[in-house]
Amino acid sequence: MFSGHGSARRRRGRNNRAARIAIPVAAVLALGVTVGIVVGASGHGTPKLRSAASSGSAGVSSTAVEDTCDIIVPAHPLTAKGLATAYQLTGPAGGSPAATGCQMINSINLGAYVQATILDTQTGALYVYNPLVITAGTKPAVAPVVPKLPKHAIVTIDFGFNGTFLLQQGATSDALSQGKCVDGMPGSPFGQVSFCNGINFFNEAFRLEREGKLHIPSPGMSKNIVPSAGALGTGRECPTTRNFDMIDQDPSDNVTTKYLLNPATGQTAQDDTANAARMKGAQVLVNGSDNALIDDFLDPALDCTPFMAPDLGNHGAMTTSQALDELLAAKNQPANVALVPENDEMVLGVGDSVDTAKTDLYRAEIGQAPVDSQTDASSSPAMFCQNMVNIQTAFIAANEKIFAAWPSPVPTVGDTLFTFMANRLASSFDNLNCANFGLHQTVTVVNNGAGAATEATLSDDPQEVGF
Repeated sequence: MFSGHGSARRRRGRNNRAARIAIPVAAVLALGVTVGIVVGASGHGTPKLRSAASSGSAGVSSTAVEDTCDIIVPAHPLTAKGLATAYQLTGPAGGSPAATGCQMINSINLGAYVQATILDTQTGALYVYNPLVITAGTKPAVAPVVPKLPKHAIVTIDFGFNGTFLLQQGATSDALSQGKCVDGMPGSPFGQVSFCNGINFFNEAFRLEREGKLHIPSPGMSKNIVPSAGALGTGRECPTTRNFDMIDQDPSDNVTTKYLLNPATGQTAQDDTANAARMKGAQVLVNGSDNALIDDFLDPALDCTPFMAPDLGNHGAMTTSQALDELLAAKNQPANVALVPENDEMVLGVGDSVDTAKTDLYRAEIGQAPVDSQTDASSSPAMFCQNMVNIQTAFIAANEKIFAAWPSPVPTVGDTLFTFMANRLASSFDNLNCANFGLHQTVTVVNNGAGAATEATLSDDPQEVGF
């Protein structure tokens, strides 16, 4: 557990060569308007964009250069009361929200998001609940719904962030230990993501699966997908977060939570039907998330359906979550499985060294197997790069027609889903230093004057690592 930090270690030097592209950070958006997406920064050292709300609204700081924020975790976070107690976003090391820009109205840069997935250990039923994050010093626009948890519930909580480092702090001295919360190793935080009780949740879920009490579906087959990459590919099976078809340099990061924002007051509320009707003119805040890419863009484009469960904060409406995506991926992972690689910047150790213990901790919190000879066969740093370029390049190229007809998650990165995916793959290759393994870049993009990819050429000739 990493708590009570002064300032987080930065890794800007390593990242100046390429912006880490993450998936969709929707800027503040009016309800009832088709969701538009703006560029989101995943990881470290990326250029910052300011939302339209970044000046003149509710005292938001327009000059803050902070890339790190603290999130205050309430007492007993795994209980119904704890889940319904608002998390507080504030500046690091005692800095105020206004002085640092750590405000939910500044969400495009430094917004924080929390998502809980709940498992009934008696019935195997799954549920989702999205705890509210507010700016410290404010009150919720609408009091959060208190979820009714199953009697035998086990809860996992995932955190996402649109900045660089989100550091957990407890509202009480034992809040983090009560929730079994972690945000990295001592002196070496993960960055945008952190977790509470993920290891226990996934261990219990996998046990119930083995006993036949928890049933995870197939991702399904798509008649739209053009099979690619031969035996390395997955045919027409819908992709999951562990498929090389769709991953980037940091598989499975950030959440699918959305919040409502009152732009006049800077107050937030849970994104549910009642609040949307009550908060006319509210804006929607979204976390930049690989999981949102697959659930909200790739699945619809490919005529696939994400794994969903009832939302305990929204009258049981079906919704997605990061943990549900990981359960689906674990149940249906391909032979060439994409697990968090040791050269993913979120799991690098002090001095950008490979840190197997940190990688194993991250993996365990999302239900992935630890680093060993078996997982290294597909997800060692070198093999992750090789599989990514061989499988994903072919997948994007084969399905260009589908993706080119679909809107881009991030128009400032690519003008269609096709150019976005191609540009994202190119950046992942650079960010993982795949050239160090004797591999070459497979994507060439043409950018417009604003820097967005408008054309992409992909070379899908198979490659092998070499030194």
